[in-house]
Amino acid sequence: MTVPPLNRPSGLPHERRCRVLLVDDQPFIGEAVRRAIAKELDIEFHYCSSAAEAIAMAEALQPTVIMQDLVMPDVDGMTLVHLYRVHATLRNVPIVVLSSKEDAAVKSQAFATGAADYLVKLPDPIELIARIRHHSQAYLNQVERDIAYQALRESQQMLLELNETLRRLSDVDGLTGLNNRRYLDSYLDQEWRRAASERRDFSILMIDVDNFKVYNDIYGHLAGDEALKAVALAIQRCAQRPADVAARYGGEEFSLILPSTSFEGASRVAEQICTSVYELGIPNKGATTERITVSVGGASCALSRIDSYGPLLEGADLALYEAKRLGKNQAVLRELG
Repeated sequence: MTVPPLNRPSGLPHERRCRVLLVDDQPFIGEAVRRAIAKELDIEFHYCSSAAEAIAMAEALQPTVIMQDLVMPDVDGMTLVHLYRVHATLRNVPIVVLSSKEDAAVKSQAFATGAADYLVKLPDPIELIARIRHHSQAYLNQVERDIAYQALRESQQMLLELNETLRRLSDVDGLTGLNNRRYLDSYLDQEWRRAASERRDFSILMIDVDNFKVYNDIYGHLAGDEALKAVALAIQRCAQRPADVAARYGGEEFSLILPSTSFEGASRVAEQICTSVYELGIPNKGATTERITVSVGGASCALSRIDSYGPLLEGADLALYEAKRLGKNQAVLRELG
């Protein structure tokens, strides 16, 4: 048997009202409790006479306090207290157990099982209402705190993700999508230190788009931007290992950092870059090849031979100058040490 909830005025926010579920197989107990709280506008009353239906009804109602009789015909009241406590959505709802007598042993067992309070039925209405309000408000306050903490955690996580996104954007070249010079300098220093401690080979490539000023003069700067994007993508595709980092060095110049890469390995990557850009087939009437090409200068060394990456950068720049002097659209590499 269920007793319909009392109709309440809408003056009090619904989420702050006390919602009581009484589980007791004696309908007269349900009626007595209902009458005791009938004039309390902040208390919503529900009644369930079947222990077998108690969990489902509590799950549907989401009460702020459950009043549970300890003596039920189909399921022991103490068992129900345990079932509430292991239920995902009911585990924190305060349970007030109702007993026909004051029994210290039973009371001790009820608290050990998870009850929040113990009442001998039926208590004085004033005491009953006070206990309902006390447990309900404590529960509602806890729910609000949990929601606030969850919102705070989500906000903190969003802030961390936003900061990480901003950090990544600050490391990216806005036009080509490659890493920018700022990130390149940081990464080069980081990887050089790691390679030095492990005595590994290290290579750097400098890449420059041939005849790019002429290209801009003929086709315009918007076309020039699109050409740089295509070249950047071709270079990125040649950076095949996670540690290989391509970056826009400035203007039409790019760089590719190749940790743990020997002179032979760097030479293969450099040739691959030249070929990949040439095969893009981007027209350039201002070049002898009549298409966009790049020149690549590179430098490699064994870390046991030099103390800083400065000579590598200088060597790669000189090699790039040599590639330009020899006719462009080619790669020149130097092995230091």
